[in-house]
Amino acid sequence: MNTASNRVLYRSLMSDNTRWDALELRPGDIIITTPSKCGMTWMQRLVSLLVFDGPDLPGPLSTVSPWFDQTIRPVEEVVAVLQAQRHRRFIKTHTPLDGLALDDRVTYICVGRDPRDAAVSMLHQTTNMDRDRVRELYEAALPAHHRARPPGAMADPRPGPHGPLDEFRDWMEGPAHPPPGVGLAPPQGIGTLANILDQFGKSWERRHAPNVALFHYADLQADLVGELLRLAARLNTDLTGDRARELAGYASLAAMRSRASEIAPNTTDGIWRSDERFFRRGGSGEWQQYFGFHESRRYNDRINQLAPPDLLAWAHEGRRGCDPDG
Repeated sequence: MNTASNRVLYRSLMSDNTRWDALELRPGDIIITTPSKCGMTWMQRLVSLLVFDGPDLPGPLSTVSPWFDQTIRPVEEVVAVLQAQRHRRFIKTHTPLDGLALDDRVTYICVGRDPRDAAVSMLHQTTNMDRDRVRELYEAALPAHHRARPPGAMADPRPGPHGPLDEFRDWMEGPAHPPPGVGLAPPQGIGTLANILDQFGKSWERRHAPNVALFHYADLQADLVGELLRLAARLNTDLTGDRARELAGYASLAAMRSRASEIAPNTTDGIWRSDERFFRRGGSGEWQQYFGFHESRRYNDRINQLAPPDLLAWAHEGRRGCDPDG
């Protein structure tokens, strides 16, 4: 079991997992952990449908189910919101499992996605983000002595021409974590492949724990009703097949886009140029337009340096590739 004293620290300008020290977990809490753009909001929506037994929310999803370690809101404010909740709490984090204080009373839901699709989705998300607004929020939330760079440094992270193919090459070759001593640096580009597989690996090695459940974007696409039933079982929630089919309709891409102001993350913070564009497409395989022969060959070499075959099979194909429950 992880405790505050032995967990790994994950700290950046965007996220600080030491914030979890401020929250007292409750029996029945649900913590959803995924790398960025791997199905976090989709899973939050599915959990919300079970917690509230229907599509209605008591507030924006980002307030009901906050990204707890995100640094743009004072931690005391987020803790107060969660402490006031009387429903079963479900909380968002992008911190890997070894950075959380693991509690046997809590269910940890981990979501995977083909890393290449996650990277494409992240590339499009960066174009929808108002970086000036994000910088403003970070600088208001963090004292000046915690900032790695002077005000204004959170503009485009790479000066000069830098196209999508360059982004993907950097993404493939980048390290899992920033080197020691960089301080609280701004997020860079679309992250790294190593980061995604490292976080998947931290979930994969704990997949047989009774309070850890792994889901995958491809499985949600292939059988949303079946995966919702599987989720309900892992959360000890009664759900019939007929009710699952009814609830799943509220978790389609079109249904979530139609309620984007409620369901997209950070809608109360004004960081998106368009809330609806957050639910841009949600498809798979779009990475092929960026990966030619050489990129694909390097990708295959790189993933085999970073992760074992069973994890890679699940990461790219979900339960069809390797069933984490098997």
